[in-house]
Amino acid sequence: MSSASDDDARILDRLFEIVTARRDERPEGSYVVSLLDGGWEAIASKVREEAEEVVVAAQQEEDEAVAHEAADLVFHLWVLLASRGIEPGDVYRKLAGRFGVGGLEEKSSRLAAERKGEAREEDGR
Repeated sequence: MSSASDDDARILDRLFEIVTARRDERPEGSYVVSLLDGGWEAIASKVREEAEEVVVAAQQEEDEAVAHEAADLVFHLWVLLASRGIEPGDVYRKLAGRFGVGGLEEKSSRLAAERKGEAREEDGR
């Protein structure tokens, strides 16, 4: 398993900067702008499509194809986040909060918190 250099790791932040610049400056002919103009549902549909392409590539193709499709997915996910005003740091903090906690344990605690919130809503609190 290879480790990314600091420059490689910063590519996600740089990508988000480009996406938000396109969102804010709205240059003519921008693919990001066309996605944003399609609205949240159109962007979500594209994220869903790209996620499916990752799965198909993983089942049928070489690792290079999987990496290519994963890059497409990340790009479209970043557009979705930018459309909602969610920063990469928000995602990074969620990921960092999972270190040292097993996946099943994390999911269990999240579901318990959701159930607790639903119970409060039913009680009118």
